[in-house]
Amino acid sequence: MHLIGTADNYRQWAMAAHKTDFIPTMQPSSDAQANRYIYVVGSAVWVQDIVVDERWTTHFLGMHGDTACWGVDVPRGQDPADGAAIDLHTFYGRATHTEWIVAGRAVQLVEWGRTSQFCGRCGTPTQIGHYERAFSCPSCRLMAFPRLAPAVITLVTRGHGMDEEALLARGVQWQIPMYSCLAGFVEPGENLEQAVTREILEEVGIGVTDVRYVASQPWPFPHSLMLGFHARYDHGDIVCDATEIMDANWYRRDALPMIPPGISIARRLIDDWLGNQ
Repeated sequence: MHLIGTADNYRQWAMAAHKTDFIPTMQPSSDAQANRYIYVVGSAVWVQDIVVDERWTTHFLGMHGDTACWGVDVPRGQDPADGAAIDLHTFYGRATHTEWIVAGRAVQLVEWGRTSQFCGRCGTPTQIGHYERAFSCPSCRLMAFPRLAPAVITLVTRGHGMDEEALLARGVQWQIPMYSCLAGFVEPGENLEQAVTREILEEVGIGVTDVRYVASQPWPFPHSLMLGFHARYDHGDIVCDATEIMDANWYRRDALPMIPPGISIARRLIDDWLGNQ
């Protein structure tokens, strides 16, 4: 689907597209009619409506309609799915958008539970909170909340009309010749717009202006929140940071390289630009 209009149009579409009947909560609703269990095997998922082993640690995820959803931490070395569990990238193509969001939440909360068993300050075994989603230390009172790493992802453009171009780059770790928007994590002490400007300058040596927020996307690989932006070229020539970027170039709409699949907000940013001629 291509959108015609401004970033406001895209944001309205993004909000509508991400409306679901899943509500993340701490406790099941009193009128829950069923249960669904997302078994997390390593980082893969296996969805069932049955309890395999009541001894396994569970995390309540929220309500999907009248169904209570649970993330189940499958102990290392065990596999109730007998090899049928699949990673989240594969699950995206086999599930609805809401089912994928719930599964991603399960993976993130299970991994948080696995890595929060001991206090990061004093090493004391932690206790799970009953009224808020946090592990607390009974000794020094340090609290560990689910980890969330905000990252900005930006489509930079220059020119106008049919001659307008988008800046796309290929990461050094990518095994296929795919080009995408520039992205990076937000550093302590900076706002999102500063993070956009810094990341683009660091990765490809380009200065940008007119940085505008577009939309966001939860990205459970492993615990990011992608914040999508659009920016306009201001100055500079492409100089790639060889530790992160293999190649970067300006591309017209009619000469795009391989771009990301629909699972990512990068593709949505690019599709939005394609529709805005």
